[in-house]
Amino acid sequence: MSLPDHQLELLAPARDADIGIEAVNHGADAVYIGGPSFGARSSADNSVQQIARLVRHAHRFNSRVFVTLNTILRDEELEPARQQAWQLYVAGVDALIIQDMGLLEIGLPPIQLNASTQTDIRTVEKARFLQDAGLSQLVLARELTLAQIAAIREATDPARCTLEFFVHGALCVAYSGQCYISQAHTGRSANRGECSQACRLPYQVIDSAGRFVAHDKHVLSMKDNNQSENLAALVDAGVRSFKIEGRYKDMAYVKNITAHYRTLLDALIEDRQQSARPLARASSGSTSFTFTPDPKQNFNREFTDYFVLGRQIDIAAFDSPKNPGQPIGHVTQVGPNWVEIETSASDTVLHNGDGLCYFDLQKELVGLAINRAQAMGKRWRVFPKDAMATLKDLRKGTEVNRNRDVDWVRVLEKKSSERRIGVWAQVRDTTDGLALTLTDEDGHSATAYAALPAARRQLAHDAAAATRNLHEHIGKMGESIFALLGLQVDLSQVWFVPTSLLNPLRRDAVVALEAARERAWERLPRAHAVTPPVPYPESSLSYLANVYNQKARDFYARHGVALIAPAYEALQESGEVSLMITKHCVRFSMSLCPKQAKGVTGVQGTVKAEPLQLVNGREKLTLRFDCKACEMHVMGRLKNSVRQQGLKGIAVFASP
Repeated sequence: MSLPDHQLELLAPARDADIGIEAVNHGADAVYIGGPSFGARSSADNSVQQIARLVRHAHRFNSRVFVTLNTILRDEELEPARQQAWQLYVAGVDALIIQDMGLLEIGLPPIQLNASTQTDIRTVEKARFLQDAGLSQLVLARELTLAQIAAIREATDPARCTLEFFVHGALCVAYSGQCYISQAHTGRSANRGECSQACRLPYQVIDSAGRFVAHDKHVLSMKDNNQSENLAALVDAGVRSFKIEGRYKDMAYVKNITAHYRTLLDALIEDRQQSARPLARASSGSTSFTFTPDPKQNFNREFTDYFVLGRQIDIAAFDSPKNPGQPIGHVTQVGPNWVEIETSASDTVLHNGDGLCYFDLQKELVGLAINRAQAMGKRWRVFPKDAMATLKDLRKGTEVNRNRDVDWVRVLEKKSSERRIGVWAQVRDTTDGLALTLTDEDGHSATAYAALPAARRQLAHDAAAATRNLHEHIGKMGESIFALLGLQVDLSQVWFVPTSLLNPLRRDAVVALEAARERAWERLPRAHAVTPPVPYPESSLSYLANVYNQKARDFYARHGVALIAPAYEALQESGEVSLMITKHCVRFSMSLCPKQAKGVTGVQGTVKAEPLQLVNGREKLTLRFDCKACEMHVMGRLKNSVRQQGLKGIAVFASP
């Protein structure tokens, strides 16, 4: 059983439990977080105890918690991974996010399994296979178009699996799970949570004749994903879980971006209330914010919606992998220890501690942190923290951006949201006193009682004031998770009810309702794999399948695969191979694609998809272009030093 098809799930990241709790408070229907180990973000691990704390808070709102168990595993790691899975199950976790199919062979607890982005789901056949293998939620490749997503939805069963899609955050240029540059050059495997991010480095781009095509450009660095304008289209294509990237991101990012997409999804749900297929939130309550969400305020490399609407030429951040910020003005004068800036908008305010930046003459981003900002009408005199001599190419006319607004940061350092579940209240008199029943928006009810013997009952002198007093004190939900939607007063007479009786009665009813909600909570059940096992779409697997242990081999063999090569991390691919497969094309982005030249007089036939070479210091990679599939392969070899060091490590793990 998967998420009901009319429900939309906002899935937020959490580096730790505190951030996860704030993600829930800011409207997340689900949160994904790293466990103690085996997560594909090696420095974002959390203890089972901390995850249990997050689970308790999330379940109060019917939000779910997913834990990443999504690295590929060595044989000796399978048993510790199994034990960890059981500990997380006992802690109340709702689902595990996995990549390694060997986990399906080792007796996991009856917990939902979600397919990690590392499983590289970009075909109908792969999606249908993983559904039939028992995975309940499939995160699709970021490179898919709306039509491709719709085709996958058409071929799969909404009652058995939910389609999940990344809608915001950093983009990995490779198909996820299909990048081995870090492993080949440093011995740090991206499939084991240790990516060195070679894609963010600057490269010289050289053609087959040895000519420079580009100099020190970040040609493998993508802009950041932003699907804010495409949510309705993604819903129509079949996406039900909207995932925000960022398990390394800070609290301010998670608060802001979660609030941003919560606002957009709520508006979409409201817009479709009267449609033939109305939508709903996947968790309980509503959220209000003390700020206006704005994705531009957080670190970003500028935005792209990638391939959702088809291939576009401007998806890469060639000039810098850093945050260029937002334009605020230009330099009018440079002094010995200050710089004068004229702002584009008269209401722009600069603060001590703001971060500014600009591009130097080589198009490299230079940061300028404000030590002191002095207002001078529409101009500002800024005293940088660093010496003026270090600010390369800063001169009159230079455009200046702001990439850190201290005022904005301070807002998000405070409490910035309220999440409440609506309740209806009924107060009535009983033989012995009063009864207060609270019924929440999910249909859960609880009743509390207060003693008010008949001998002590007094009619209210002012019936209207007494009724207002009931509304006022029963409506004071305080720090609870509830908000009063309405009160029904069913008293035989308008009694005078002292505040000293009403307040404890309300508190007892709130506690009872929370307990009723906790008792009613149910985990969605684990999906059953189809029997007999369905055949895998391919009969042979290369290193690209990331098979790193015997149990994974057993899984694929059980599903009809005859030839199974070991993962690249097994260090058996010594020759030149594809170290990255990507939908991004350097030739297309530089207007050097043969398809772009087709039909252009004087150009057609002169542009060929010949290989290009990337050079960064001593590192060299070759770009080869598969024009039929419209994909780019980054070719390279495993360094001998990495191979030798890796073999030593394998020997250590293999020893008793």
